[in-house]
Amino acid sequence: MSEDRPASLTQLIADQVVKVYRRGAAPAVAGIDLEIGPDTALGIVGESGSGKSTLARMLAGLEAPTGGRVLLDGEPLTGLLASRTGRRDVRRAIQYIAQDTSSSFDPRRTLRDSVRLPLLRLLGLDRAAADARVDEVLTSLEIAPHLADRLPRNVSGGQRQRFAIARALVVGPRVLICDEVVSALDVSVQGAVLNHLRRHAVATGCGLVFVSHGLPATAFISSHLLVMKAGQVVEHGTVDQVVDSPRHEYTRTLLAAHSGPGLRAAS
Repeated sequence: MSEDRPASLTQLIADQVVKVYRRGAAPAVAGIDLEIGPDTALGIVGESGSGKSTLARMLAGLEAPTGGRVLLDGEPLTGLLASRTGRRDVRRAIQYIAQDTSSSFDPRRTLRDSVRLPLLRLLGLDRAAADARVDEVLTSLEIAPHLADRLPRNVSGGQRQRFAIARALVVGPRVLICDEVVSALDVSVQGAVLNHLRRHAVATGCGLVFVSHGLPATAFISSHLLVMKAGQVVEHGTVDQVVDSPRHEYTRTLLAAHSGPGLRAAS
């Protein structure tokens, strides 16, 4: 971890984080350092099994590291999550969006109910204020209001993913972690979702972590790239540095598989 940058300037830090799932097994994540601050747009890329989703879940506090620490404003997540107040503070500060939205919504609740719930539980808003905030976010994401009254199973995968984004954004997180959020969507829907996320990050200064095996989408939304293989970081730099001057053979292989336009940083 960098020693010359004040912790107050950084929101989320991974300090030599390690994750081992079974004794004697190779680590899924092997001693990674990174910092996510205001206006950060970090893309994490790698093939399946590279450890990128495990890293994302540790950054979100959904999995505990085997070694090292994840810090939010200088405080270890493991300590914050041990108390009810700390858990609330973490969930307000860090929101995580998963790929599989079919299992991330309560099938008995309308989508509006699910988007509104964090406002009631985390921010303590009354129902009227919560509904006003929900309407504001749905409008910003260009979600048709009538869809909010449907159950999750009665909308398309792309629509459900937008509601998952709305639920994450509604509390105004300081860090948004997106784990393969567009990989299962049609290309036309991917572009709309990516534009929504990028506009929000730029408008609010929210730190963004975008995890994907798809290099074009990741480069489109990110300013920096971190390339993972077998639990380790093999390359890290700005999008232009990684795309124009890759240092590692694995990065060159990923780039060769995604040749074509669009591999440039968000502006």
